[in-house]
Amino acid sequence: MRDWLERQQSWIYWLCILAGLAMGLSQPDMTARLEAFLWPLLGGLLYATFTQVPLTRIGRGMKDWRFMTALLLGNFVIIPLALGGLTALLPLSLAVQAGVLLVLLAPCTDWFISFTYLGKGDASKAIAATPMLLLVQLLALPVYFWLFLGVEGLQAAVSIHLLGAFGGLILTPLALAWMTERLAERSHHAQRLVQGLGMLPVPLLALVVFVIAASQVTTVVGLAGVLMQVLLIFVAYLVFAAFLGKTLGRVFRLPTPAARTLTFSFGTRNSFVMLPIALALPEAWQAAVVIIVFQSLVELFGMVAYLRWVPSKWIPEPASP
Repeated sequence: MRDWLERQQSWIYWLCILAGLAMGLSQPDMTARLEAFLWPLLGGLLYATFTQVPLTRIGRGMKDWRFMTALLLGNFVIIPLALGGLTALLPLSLAVQAGVLLVLLAPCTDWFISFTYLGKGDASKAIAATPMLLLVQLLALPVYFWLFLGVEGLQAAVSIHLLGAFGGLILTPLALAWMTERLAERSHHAQRLVQGLGMLPVPLLALVVFVIAASQVTTVVGLAGVLMQVLLIFVAYLVFAAFLGKTLGRVFRLPTPAARTLTFSFGTRNSFVMLPIALALPEAWQAAVVIIVFQSLVELFGMVAYLRWVPSKWIPEPASP
């Protein structure tokens, strides 16, 4: 069932977004009631997803220093520099810039592993690297806001509402997930709980995007032209990520599966973790929420192309001598 949900998640999210938009247009009074469920849904989503990240084995990911150096260099140096230059050249509003940067600067820590496995990458390296990716991006986020959005961005990043969302909806589920994983190392019941929680991220995220679509329908309508503009950015980013993965794989002389893992890491972004942060931004920045949800949908269809293209054409197995 979990495999089926992960394979069909793109269509599930699209259907939920369309249903949410339809409800938001036809029954606007209902959306106010739905919004009350958004934060509990996000908290449950993050907890369920974090339990699938091997938080108790964070040190193991550093053993392959060449792979980890390439991974961190690409995700936290080269990609931020490229995005900073891109957004500085494009005539985007501050709220739209915030959405683009929030979602593209944060490497994925959940379906990155699934796509790596399906794309014939090294899933063990992906699993070992995810705790480090999560930790570094959370520490780097305020710095990114300051560097790319200036003083106003930094003030938004350290606002009371955002810090509250960060603590309540990210750090708390993260701590609970870590305790659950520690318990699972000693208890078969806790192991079954973690396995069961692995079924929840797709349906919970589907409910989240449904509620967001219903409650943000007026913003979506107002951003119709902007969404086409950022669509080009997100598609161009996927192409850039594929080139970066292949290039760093060669520079660091990584095996073929490890180079594919780099490519899937660079191509997938942490949209669901960025959602509570975007929702806690000032009201004038709420367009960022719609941008983040939109990017996740573009990315999912991009990953379908990656799965067919990366292992067969872009980073194939070396020819036998």
